[in-house]
Amino acid sequence: MSLLHAARKRHSTKAFDPSRKIPETIIAELRELLRLAPSSVNSQPWHFVLASTDAAKARIGKAAEAGYPYNLPKILNASHVLVLCARTAISETHLEALLEKEQADGRFVNDEARAGQRGSRLSYSNLHRYELKDAQHWMEKQVYLALGTLLLGAAELEVDAVPMEGFNAKVLDEELGLHAQGFTSVVLVGLGYSGADDFNAKLPKSRLAAETVFTEL
Repeated sequence: MSLLHAARKRHSTKAFDPSRKIPETIIAELRELLRLAPSSVNSQPWHFVLASTDAAKARIGKAAEAGYPYNLPKILNASHVLVLCARTAISETHLEALLEKEQADGRFVNDEARAGQRGSRLSYSNLHRYELKDAQHWMEKQVYLALGTLLLGAAELEVDAVPMEGFNAKVLDEELGLHAQGFTSVVLVGLGYSGADDFNAKLPKSRLAAETVFTEL
């Protein structure tokens, strides 16, 4: 399947077939796609929680029960559910860990290159921490880059998906102990295969015309 065909084919799944499970080989590919997602200055300010068992999905479902019951069936009937999380702070420990991993992966030709990367990332981080004071928003925007990578990748692998912002983050963060780990939940993604009640699968895709959404200079 071409990438463009996958984009045209994908839709937000409104009902999953609970009897169909995603093969572990495909889940492994989706995990790797998330790991490889782009982020500003390679900041990778995220963490991903994957639920596949009924018990694990029920834990995530508590966040839908608390004010968003319409999303509960999508969570419980999906083959897998992902919780995409953002860091709650840009810590020096995380910044140094990134630098060490880049060093180990051979990204620096010399000490000067390493120092340049460290200074550039620290400059952007401090901009959002101390000047713009929007560090949390900045980190959550990176999580949405990962979300886009996941959704398009799932479509290419012929896995149906639905992103969900309708959940109680406070309930979920407490249930999963995310704050103690330095994270907060941002968006959920149900993964699986479309069920008979998935009305959205039968509808034509609708997007604004190209001349409306593009300006050529």
